[in-house]
Amino acid sequence: MKKLHRFKIGTLGLAAMLVVGAAQAAVSPADAEKLKNELTPFGAERAGNADGTIPAWEGGLTGVPEGIDYKPGDFLQDPFADDKVLYSITAANLDQYKDKLNPGQVEMFKKYPDTYRIDVYPTRRTAAAPEWVYENTFKNATRTKLTEDGLGMEGGYGGTPFPIPQNAEEVVYNHIGRWKGEASWATVTAGLVLDDGTFSVAGGGLTYEKFPYHLKGGKPGDNDGDVWWIYQSMVTPKRRKGELLVVRDNMNPTKNERKAWQYLPGQRRVRRAPTIAYDTPNPSGAGLNTYDDANLFNGALDRYDWKLLGKQEVYIPYNSYKAELATIKEYLTPYHRNPDVMRWELHRVWVVEATLKEGKRHTYSKRTLYIDEDSWLCVLTDRYDGKGNLWRTGVQNGVNYYNLPGYREASRADYDFQSSSYAVNAIFNEQSKFVFFGDVDDSMFTPETLRRKGRR
Repeated sequence: MKKLHRFKIGTLGLAAMLVVGAAQAAVSPADAEKLKNELTPFGAERAGNADGTIPAWEGGLTGVPEGIDYKPGDFLQDPFADDKVLYSITAANLDQYKDKLNPGQVEMFKKYPDTYRIDVYPTRRTAAAPEWVYENTFKNATRTKLTEDGLGMEGGYGGTPFPIPQNAEEVVYNHIGRWKGEASWATVTAGLVLDDGTFSVAGGGLTYEKFPYHLKGGKPGDNDGDVWWIYQSMVTPKRRKGELLVVRDNMNPTKNERKAWQYLPGQRRVRRAPTIAYDTPNPSGAGLNTYDDANLFNGALDRYDWKLLGKQEVYIPYNSYKAELATIKEYLTPYHRNPDVMRWELHRVWVVEATLKEGKRHTYSKRTLYIDEDSWLCVLTDRYDGKGNLWRTGVQNGVNYYNLPGYREASRADYDFQSSSYAVNAIFNEQSKFVFFGDVDDSMFTPETLRRKGRR
């Protein structure tokens, strides 16, 4: 991988952050104080970069912007619709910008030189969260620890687990435990885009999510340390109508493994679903992604050795309002999503490399994650096959849900370089409503609910 641009964060310095393995101790109170001045409340560098292409963080987008009429469930209007493209990256000028592109994006230009383009817009550091989440994040800095095996976390609650990370595992847990609200629900669609631009739906329906780790007023250990619950009810395509799924994830997955239950109409019963994890192909991705590709990475860390490579300035999709508002025909074009509706910005990201452990099995021999410093959302991934060749790359859109507020994922594309096709997930395009935030009863995320709803 290319040499990374590395940045010093306070007096910690990068050397302290490249510790390999589990650092069991949380940071000192003195280091935690940096979250109130030189670092943002989530642990990003508050200052901009030296040449001014990345501005300073000034609080993010904390509410519905002036002039935007918003009601719960509405699609989020683009607060930066008047921004102009600063410059475009194409196959012709790729060498000029290559040092700020991940290998997956470089490969996109090589494979699709006539159609692929990255339009770079002004960088808007919109990531934000409620004050109580910042307060919990400050507490987490001195109380959250990795478990003894380094594969789980404990002691944190209600905010970024490790705002001043010291190793790769902590960075990944910041992505897993990032702020996404307390609960949300939406109708989403996923499917496959063939090389001729044909889009076929592989899965679509209602999705409820709850984030027990982020319930306001809670404390470490609540809900047995669970971090994420999801309920899905499939409506499309016809062959999958009536499928139901519940998944519950814990912050210590090697001790408290993922709990998953599935209802399949043809079987007429609820079954435990242990294979909904790791590299099992996700049917909603039409075989082009795996269950642990959701959100570009999720689930247990135990099949890989993790290494923190440092920080890098990278062009990433950001503030992707225009893409989410486009029609499906405008958005999903042959080979890749339409460059005309994609917005890219220059941001600092943490770069984490995962290499398959000896004796472990996974479709990917190596994967690299690029995690936004401001929101802790994984925005890019590179995935390698058993021979070490770049096989797939994932590109995660995100927006500031200024009604929350919080910067979180929107639609995602997983590009497969072998088939010249790509999977798209969580697209909302052409639907009447976007994402709702509020409370969802805990009973929704139980096998009993699947039994009850499956009999209807």
